[in-house]
Amino acid sequence: MNKKRKAIIEQNEISELVTFSLGGYEQKVLIEGKSKNLPVVITLHGGPGTPIPFSVGCRGLFPEFTDKFIMVYWDQLGCGKNNYKIDDSFKISSFVEMTSDLIDNLKKMFPENKILIFSTSWGSVLSAEVASLKADALDGVIVCGQIIKDIFFNDEVIGTLEKSDIPKRKLEIIKGADPKNATPNELKTVNACLTKYTDAYNNKNGEKAPMGTIIMGLMTSPDYSFKDFKAVVDNGYKVNNSIWDELLKSDFTEKLCSVKIPYHILQGDTDIVASTAVVKSVVDASENENLRYTIVENTGHFPGVEMMNKVFESLCELA
Repeated sequence: MNKKRKAIIEQNEISELVTFSLGGYEQKVLIEGKSKNLPVVITLHGGPGTPIPFSVGCRGLFPEFTDKFIMVYWDQLGCGKNNYKIDDSFKISSFVEMTSDLIDNLKKMFPENKILIFSTSWGSVLSAEVASLKADALDGVIVCGQIIKDIFFNDEVIGTLEKSDIPKRKLEIIKGADPKNATPNELKTVNACLTKYTDAYNNKNGEKAPMGTIIMGLMTSPDYSFKDFKAVVDNGYKVNNSIWDELLKSDFTEKLCSVKIPYHILQGDTDIVASTAVVKSVVDASENENLRYTIVENTGHFPGVEMMNKVFESLCELA
C-alpha cells in the first residue's frame, strides 16, 4: 500500500472492517468516510458475484467519495471477502433478506444519518426490492443499469445482434433459446456476443473506467488476501443457476412504479443488457414523481468515466 493511500485512510474518521450477520451468514463489510456525520451510501454491486468497482478491498481507493459520504462496501455472500458456495437453494429473496439486514445494522450504527443506496446491474434488483421493504429507513436510491424485465432474449437484443458481425451459428443459438428458460450455455453465448459484437456492455466511444488502477488497488488492499482477490471473479457463483433462472422470469415494473422514496436510474444510451428503452417506457408510464431516469451518452451497461461522474453528482444531489 502506497503512502498516498495510507494517508487517505488515516485522515478518515471512520475506516473499519465490521462483521454483520446478514441473512443468517456472518459477513465482512468495509465502512469508510471522512466524518461520521456524512450521509451513508450502501453499494450493491453487480454480477451476481462481481464486486467491482466498489468492494471490501477498496479501503482508501476512492477519496472523492469518502470525503462526501460514508461508503459501505459489501462483497455479497459468495464472492470476494465473503466467498461462499452459492448453490441452487439460494434465491433472489435470499439476497434481499441480506440487504435488508445490512440496512438495519447501518441504521443502528448511524441513526441520525441519511442512508442512500447506489446499485449497479444485479444490485438494481436488490435496490428495487428494498426500496419498498425499507422505505422508512432509506432516503433515496441511485441506480446504474436498472434490470426490469425480459433480459437478454428479446427483440431488441436480437435486432442489435442481427446488425452486427456475429457468426450465423451463434445468432441461431440465441434466437432459438427459450426466453424464460435459457440454458447456462445460451446465457454464456449471448453475454459473450453482446460483449464482442455490440456496444451493449462497453461503448467504444466512451472513456473507460481505470480498471487497471482498481485491480492494482485490490491486489494491494490491507483487507484482501490473494484468496479474496481471486474470489472477485472465481467464486461461489460458478455452480449457481437458480438466480439466473429467476431473473429471466422476473418483472420489477410494479415494484419500481410504486417506490415511495427518490429513485434515480442512470442508463447508458447503448445499454441493451438492462434495456434503456424498457427503463424509459416504464418510468414514463409510471406517473410516479419519485421515479426518474437520466440517459448517459457513449455508455453501455458497464459504467465508464462519464457514468461514474454522473453517479457522484447524483449522490451529492440526493444527499
